[in-house]
Amino acid sequence: MPVIVGVILLFGFCKGVDVFDSFLAGAKEGISTSIGILPTLVGLIVAVNMVRASGLLDLVCGLGQPAAELAGVSPELVPLALLRPVSGSGATAYLAELLERVGPDSITGKTASVLAASTETTFYAITVYFGACHCKKTGWSVPAALTGDAAATVLAVVTVTVFG
Repeated sequence: MPVIVGVILLFGFCKGVDVFDSFLAGAKEGISTSIGILPTLVGLIVAVNMVRASGLLDLVCGLGQPAAELAGVSPELVPLALLRPVSGSGATAYLAELLERVGPDSITGKTASVLAASTETTFYAITVYFGACHCKKTGWSVPAALTGDAAATVLAVVTVTVFG
């Protein structure tokens, strides 16, 4: 990392750029961007906590578990598949608890690991990116991203089943 910083400083110096002033301008812009997306992030965090506290997540997981069993998939993966697009930290906490319970070398542990690494925190990413540019209309972004998450979930199960 120090080498990269040194190269950037040297390159800026060779180009005649006032590196420190450029750094300050970038930092100021970064702070204003952070402040601009803060209300959207707070809204997302409140919504996630409300879904967890209300029991809605448990209800939806309960509804999805029979379908998972019918498909031959561990029902313990349903909460991870539903949490991951909404909350990265919640999904990571669930994954850690799941791996502790079933073991990382079990088929469920391997599938959970691949699933967690293959999907995105969709709603967080959309909140940050669209909030940063003050875009109100997400168009097909959410359905496309959730379709990608669903495909990653199916492919995680298939991949681990075939190669695991």
